[in-house]
Amino acid sequence: MPGDLHRGRQKVSWAETHMPVLGGIRRRFEVERPFKGLTVSMVLHVESKTAALALAVQAGGADVRLAAGNPLSTDDDSVAALTEAGVETHAVKGETVAEYRTGVEAMLEADPDVIVDDGADLVALVHTRRHDRGRVRGSTEETTTGVTRLRALEKAGKLLFPAIDVNDAPMKHLFDNRYGTGQSTVDGIVAATNLLIAGKVCVVAGYGWCGKGVASRLKGLGADVVVTEIDPIAALEARMDGFRVMPMLDAARIADLIVTVTGSVGVVREPHFKVLKDGCLLANAGHFDVEISRPDLEGISVSRSVVRPQVEEYRFADGRRAYLIGDGRLVNLAAGQGHPVEIMDLSFALQALSVEHLARHGLSMDRKVHPVPTELDLAVAKAAMSPMGVRIDDRTEAQARYAASWEGGT
Repeated sequence: MPGDLHRGRQKVSWAETHMPVLGGIRRRFEVERPFKGLTVSMVLHVESKTAALALAVQAGGADVRLAAGNPLSTDDDSVAALTEAGVETHAVKGETVAEYRTGVEAMLEADPDVIVDDGADLVALVHTRRHDRGRVRGSTEETTTGVTRLRALEKAGKLLFPAIDVNDAPMKHLFDNRYGTGQSTVDGIVAATNLLIAGKVCVVAGYGWCGKGVASRLKGLGADVVVTEIDPIAALEARMDGFRVMPMLDAARIADLIVTVTGSVGVVREPHFKVLKDGCLLANAGHFDVEISRPDLEGISVSRSVVRPQVEEYRFADGRRAYLIGDGRLVNLAAGQGHPVEIMDLSFALQALSVEHLARHGLSMDRKVHPVPTELDLAVAKAAMSPMGVRIDDRTEAQARYAASWEGGT
């Protein structure tokens, strides 16, 4: 069903009102027009905050094209607002996998100069079936999953253009991954189920920055949080942060809720389903819908039914039930509203500046995965301080001399 234009305008306006850092960048773009004559293709979660990014880049002179990065994460009202603004958008809430793939291919058909990716889906297409297309100066990537794919291409010597790793910039992963994923994941679970978190045993699979955020927010709501890990260092960190740590096979027996946040495949699978506590909720906050194995879940269940919007009940032969939220896709977008607006202000400000960097310098950069330039990270941090009421000290002359002496090796 087409989105409502009026609601879409309202949603985008609300986002822009609470994204002061990106707003400042947009005002500069409007004057300098750094993307004049360039095409920027984006494959992202299409909702109001993403619309603010697309419109900021468009204000800099770009022909912006946008496709959905997930079949369930699109906000149709925001699509209507983007379409009115002249941003060609290929995204419909609940689109089929075929429609999703068609949208991604349309982004490449536009022969983009710069790619903005979420999970490296468009970059992967360039490097496989469609490497003959495009004049790509470079790409930006904002997910751990996508960066992993980019680094694999670089290691194999197959990366066709420079890529900027936005995901690992401090102003992204310290805030987006931790506070954004933490709040929005819980928001999606609660919105879908209307169930209490306090008192429940909540299992978080993966203790990276996203997992830390999810575990922290669940603990803050009164959950008994258990962490599962494959990395001994992360496991020890989780334990010292106050969480129990155990294998998933043990955790599944006691879990009221399991949230996967690993970026891997088959994290919860048949052996775990066989011992799963009756009534356990299953949610995924990783990029792809492969962390909770739906084929395994469907294979051992005897019935399946939708019991609430975005909640499916799977019943096993012994009468136990499991509840899968949001089809096992990104729960914060499939069942929620995505990351808080202020968090995406920081992440999308970094994206906008990284796109500008590639537009200006991409043709002379090495074909490898590059970090976000430090000066861009600091620019976003400084711009974000005033709206948040943050003030900091300056170094005294003595402190500056002391630091210089160490930096100079004396």
